[in-house]
Amino acid sequence: MSATTTADGVPIGTGVGASQRPLRLGAEATRSRLLGSGLRLFALQGYSKTSTRELAEDADANVAAISYHFGDKAGLYRAVFCEPAGLNPAELARRLDARPDLADALHVFFAALLDPLRDGDQARLHMKLHFREMLEPTGLCADGAAEGIRPAHEALLARLGRHFGLAGADDELQRLTVCIAGLGVHLHVGHDAIGRLAPRLFEGDGAIDRWIERLVQCALAMVEAETRRRGAPAAPTVSAASAATQGKGSTT
Repeated sequence: MSATTTADGVPIGTGVGASQRPLRLGAEATRSRLLGSGLRLFALQGYSKTSTRELAEDADANVAAISYHFGDKAGLYRAVFCEPAGLNPAELARRLDARPDLADALHVFFAALLDPLRDGDQARLHMKLHFREMLEPTGLCADGAAEGIRPAHEALLARLGRHFGLAGADDELQRLTVCIAGLGVHLHVGHDAIGRLAPRLFEGDGAIDRWIERLVQCALAMVEAETRRRGAPAAPTVSAASAATQGKGSTT
């Protein structure tokens, strides 16, 4: 039986049925490795700094395998980018709206944003890739990145607008929303740098919970500053649970 190979280097023969199963399994394995390498390299280096040769070598595949499975590097990037990335915007909006206390709502928001950091490299890299696309748009998925983040942005925007008693969002409320969300975004985009600067900040089972609590405190400070800027009376922003937590550290 004469044999040849596919574009991804998988040997094939002239048989059918069971003899084709190794071909399919081999091709699927190569495609999976390329997706994994693409996720890691695109997230860490960006699209423009990652070459097709580097992707192929990292995935232990032929360069032609990228064309065979995805058309080109851009196609691989699209495939990697379109994988699920964590936040469920509809559920997030529902949960934010259900929290009458702003501190509780912010806790929900940051917990949803930072949960991928608990789930290992895959989830973290997906989030990092999406945030990198926002900061370094490739032109390939820029619209998808904007649309992907829009529901979460609008959910937080609506909750903050409710806190301030606004009928609609003005530019300053939009700016505040971006600033608050940016606190959590930075932990994804700058995760590796933060880990080098202060590695203990991500160590231990409670590390992410401590980050969430601190980001809530920072966000509340932003809200209070915006309240003063608007000249409006400050609405309560500390939940009973938060107050009880703070009380534990009191010496009086």
